[in-house]
Amino acid sequence: MWDNISLLVIAPLLNVQLLMDGVLIGAIFALAAYGLALVWGVTNVKNLAQGDFVIMGGYIAYVFTTLGIHPILALPVAMVLMFGFGWIIYRLIIAHVIERDLFTSLLATFGLALVIQQTLNLIFGPDVQIAESGFDILFLFGGQVTLAEIKLVALVLAGLLAAMIVIFMKTSRMGQAIRATAQNARAAKIMGIDTDRVYAFTFAMNAAICGAAGVLISMIWVIQPFFGISYSIRSFVIVTAAGLGNLPGVIIAGLGLGAAEQFSGFVLGAEFQQATVVGLLVLVLMYRQIQMRRQRRVVS
Repeated sequence: MWDNISLLVIAPLLNVQLLMDGVLIGAIFALAAYGLALVWGVTNVKNLAQGDFVIMGGYIAYVFTTLGIHPILALPVAMVLMFGFGWIIYRLIIAHVIERDLFTSLLATFGLALVIQQTLNLIFGPDVQIAESGFDILFLFGGQVTLAEIKLVALVLAGLLAAMIVIFMKTSRMGQAIRATAQNARAAKIMGIDTDRVYAFTFAMNAAICGAAGVLISMIWVIQPFFGISYSIRSFVIVTAAGLGNLPGVIIAGLGLGAAEQFSGFVLGAEFQQATVVGLLVLVLMYRQIQMRRQRRVVS
């Protein structure tokens, strides 16, 4: 570990490499986390199948590559298919647990995650896959820093999708209904908003966002039916750290998590990269708990 730290000091461009990779990857983490923030803020459902939705989007891109179609063209298809899948899942499962206690919704979405994992395993097998993008590698600073073009493309596409979501939420009637329901569902219902339809649309839109994130991830990293849990944890870390409805916070937390993963993977080793994510989740939860205790003392 100390040798790796000293290497970061001796070779400053290595820090640039890790930071750049972390920021580019973190943008995709932020995209998936924003979908979770929407569902969490509007329906109060903590979706433990969030990462598995991401993996489903990745496999849609992989299927495109097997058909000889460039995986980037799978982006709109994955969003449409995952939107429909999300709507169906809401009607079959989420609608029946949305008014229940927290444990029931967690159990339902955890069961959904297991079903998705096993289904993908039966269809595609347990081997890791990647959607080959065919993009080149850029060499910077005399070849000392490398940058995959697909990461730049993914950053641009993630930014465009985030901008489209923000515009939709602020200008469309459904977006305004979603924001009204998130603020006060009972008042929104009294004002004539079909809150059940809003819940269904929000959950479906989250699935579409995850599908888009999965397409981008499958062109950068490998995918596997049981990799969804890692993306679920990342999303929970980002949303918990940023707070619900805080898009700038989600973006900052996503970029920060991506950078933290890259540096921890280099310093501690790749086997501890996921442990870093779990550790950050524990630290964020502890910090939130301390904040809540301070607020209780002030109120009392």
